Amino acid sequence: MLYLDVDVHHGDGVAYGFYDRSDVMTISLHETPRALFPGTGFEDEIGSGEGKGYCVNIPLPIGTYDELYMKAFNEVAVPLIGAYNPDVIVFELGADALAGDPLAHLCLTNNTYAEIIEHLVSLNKPILATGGGGYNVENTARAWARAWSVLCGETVQDDMNIGMGGVMLESTDWRGGLRDREFVVRNQQREMVLVVLEKTIEKIKSNVFPLHGL
Repeated sequence: MLYLDVDVHHGDGVAYGFYDRSDVMTISLHETPRALFPGTGFEDEIGSGEGKGYCVNIPLPIGTYDELYMKAFNEVAVPLIGAYNPDVIVFELGADALAGDPLAHLCLTNNTYAEIIEHLVSLNKPILATGGGGYNVENTARAWARAWSVLCGETVQDDMNIGMGGVMLESTDWRGGLRDREFVVRNQQREMVLVVLEKTIEKIKSNVFPLHGL
């Protein structure tokens, strides 16, 4: 079984519950533990004993946005999921990594969640999807509604008639369907996030990939 957690907080309970087992792979993408509760989920927390290499933590720097989040997902999670080839997927969809969440510091749009779900669906495995955090109510409701539509195989159009309220840039005055607008990224933010994230990706590849023949 694969447990994939995209909540902005480290999925510590599940990770440590299966820390010494290889029948469940846990992958958690979360804000850096240096800045956010519960202060766990560093790259070198990779499991122990039979579970070594089956606990995967991808801590993300403050300011991580769609493009670099998907870089981490595609370069780390995708090859590991392929190598592990789970029989079932549990997907914990916390929406508190969205831009504008009052408790966290990432800058995602719901387009990232949709892209991840599209990949999971393409694997043709049973998926159990659950909710998680999300403290900007309007953005969270939109994200989960869009996630459900993607899981059901529906194509989301930017239809003004299905607007549900707030979306990005901490604004609640835009009504344009379930698809979020692109988040505006400044060059300084891009450079700061990229430098840190590339180091994280390389560390995970060095510590975990060889254990799965990658």
